[in-house]
Amino acid sequence: MEMPIKVIAFDADDTLWVNEPFFQEAEEKFCSLLEDFMPAHAILKELYRTEIQNLALYGYGIKGFMLSMIETAMRISDQKVPVSLVEKILSIGQEMLQKPVELLPGVEEVLTSLNGDYRMVLATKGDLVDQERKLHKSGLEKYFHHIEIMSEKRVEDFAKLIRHLDVAPEDFLMLGNSLKSDILPVLELGAYAIHIPFHVTWIHEQVDHEISHERFHTVENISLAAEVIRGI
Repeated sequence: MEMPIKVIAFDADDTLWVNEPFFQEAEEKFCSLLEDFMPAHAILKELYRTEIQNLALYGYGIKGFMLSMIETAMRISDQKVPVSLVEKILSIGQEMLQKPVELLPGVEEVLTSLNGDYRMVLATKGDLVDQERKLHKSGLEKYFHHIEIMSEKRVEDFAKLIRHLDVAPEDFLMLGNSLKSDILPVLELGAYAIHIPFHVTWIHEQVDHEISHERFHTVENISLAAEVIRGI
């Protein structure tokens, strides 16, 4: 019997390995550097505003985050931050770029289980160099038929990926932690999606409404995903 799912695409950050907690740790360090200028909650609000304004220029990832931290520090200090503080902000970003890759529980077991039965794809967004670094350090590259590092995950971006893979949307399944980036776009195309919630989510990726769709599934952790996929 022919399987309805031919291609499984996996998000990377906070689906295969830890990512967002490193950003939250960096934000705490950033706030402590600027505590003389503004309360922490106000600093975070300003930083988020800067990040969103800069997405079109820098895209997603640590390097853009570093630049946004520097810009925010300059603005809230009225251009009075010393060079030494800018150096500390750069150090925060550099530390993030050297973090070890921490695989989430069950990831390699699931990839091993599905390997050979499906074409497996890594479909993530962010900085090209940093995502390639994390993939290499993860040791997971061997499982993927194709690697797609995207600047955005919109409907048109997934449509382009599905065309490149030469499959129909109903043969494609996306698995990830972000409802906004990993789930809603592929459902709109007529593909399948499995949501694996992560305990922290960047505010820009949050969705404030329930999703009800015949091709949508949610599981508590990635270890439960293989059974759901085989049952579709």
